[in-house]
Amino acid sequence: MEAHSKPANTTLSPLVTIASGAQDTTLTRVCVFCGAADGSRPEYKRAATVLGETLASRGITLVYGGGSMGLMGAVADGALSRGGTVVGVITTLLRSRELAHQGLSELHIVETMHERKMMMAERSEAFVVLPGGFGTLDEMFEITAWSQLGIHEKPIGLLDVNGYYDSLLRFLDHCEGEGFLRLSHRDQYRSAADPVTLIDLLDSAARTRRRTRRETEGTQR
Repeated sequence: MEAHSKPANTTLSPLVTIASGAQDTTLTRVCVFCGAADGSRPEYKRAATVLGETLASRGITLVYGGGSMGLMGAVADGALSRGGTVVGVITTLLRSRELAHQGLSELHIVETMHERKMMMAERSEAFVVLPGGFGTLDEMFEITAWSQLGIHEKPIGLLDVNGYYDSLLRFLDHCEGEGFLRLSHRDQYRSAADPVTLIDLLDSAARTRRRTRRETEGTQR
């Protein structure tokens, strides 16, 4: 494992079949937000593992929070089991509690949670949100707010295992209906129950974004 400090300034029952070998994908780096717990259903951990395997099988680098526990550890282990590249970003505090994964391709150490999110976002071309708690929701909403502010145009996907995010999406519908969301969150999120379908959706969105950008640049010449 290659560690970088930044100053303060497997056999399982897969959810889907994963094709072997690299796929024709636009994405090369995907950031995954997820919980440091396994959750109460085994499907959550299986989905995280299959997501990691899927990314690695397509030659996509996994960027995540650098942890070894729960779904964080599962997605990293899934990618590593297929020979994938895994980049972790963790704070000094969390590393001091021996929560960092010790087998990553790269581990970047930062001082604050904000620096952590910024580095993960800067090093990624799309985002996947797995089931998780307050930390995962914080990451999801902050990256969504950045999108709505025009800070980035990267696609965001929800891995909606067992309908985990159904109630949240209904709440966002309520927020929109009450006039507190100016842009439709449905346009912000791609959602799927299995990892392969979700990565396909995000890759398609990335292709469309790249094509639109090229067309826009062409008209401005």
